[in-house]
This record gives sequence, C-alpha cells and structure tokens, in this order.
Amino acid sequence: MILHASCVAHRGRGLLILGASGAGKSTLAFEMMGFGATLVSDDRTVLRRDGAALLADAPDSLRGLIEARGIGILRARAHGPVAVALVVDLDQTEPDRLPPRCSIGLLDRDLPLVLGGGRGKLAAMLLQYLDSGPADLDLRER
Repeated sequence: MILHASCVAHRGRGLLILGASGAGKSTLAFEMMGFGATLVSDDRTVLRRDGAALLADAPDSLRGLIEARGIGILRARAHGPVAVALVVDLDQTEPDRLPPRCSIGLLDRDLPLVLGGGRGKLAAMLLQYLDSGPADLDLRER
C-alpha cells in the first residue's frame, strides 16, 4: 500500500504523518529531524505488514529526498524501513485538552492516532510519545 504520507524514525520507532497537500507533513518531518529523528519517507510512504508489525519505507525513487516548500528538494539521511508506532493526522484537530485515546486501522492493524491539526510544538510532543508512550492515567475526571 502506498499512502500520501511522510514518515520519520526516532530510536527505532516510526511516526507516520498524514495530511492533505500543504498540511505541513514535510515541515513536521523537518522539525523532528532537527531534534534528531531520521527521514524514512516524504510525501509518499510504502506500508507493508511484517508479522504483527506495520513497516513504513520510501519508494526507491524518493529515498533520502524531502521537499522544502519554497526552497526545493533537499537530500536527507535516509533511515530505511521502520515499524510504525504512532500516526499523526494533520488534517484533524483535537478539541479536548485531555482526549481519549484514538486509533487508526491500516492494513488490518490498529495504531495509536494523534489529531495534530493546528497544534504548535507538535514535534517535541510526538518525540516524547515515541520515547516513553502515553501515561496510563485518566485525568479527565479529576
């Protein structure tokens, strides 16, 4: 399956970045790369199942390339295939301060989903999620 998406890897865990053209997929990937993440793919991402894992990779023709809007196509260190641990959708906004957990189904696999449209400082928050995961607390009732 090929998705209109970008993907970065951080400490061996992949973040799949969804959104329409111009939503900021490449911009978010650049921000995360500035914090140490590595580019897997930009604009088009190949997804495939490998046992229980969902692997993301770049099409060969785009490996190691990322679009810098208004600048052009730039080269980047390419990571290679990575297991997707988290998905962010830049087309959807999260109205709740402490939202319930969301997921998205891709290739018969449910993955955690963050609704990231319009959110500032998203790169740092997503890196922390990839590092340590969500807390198993429900603070919405406190």
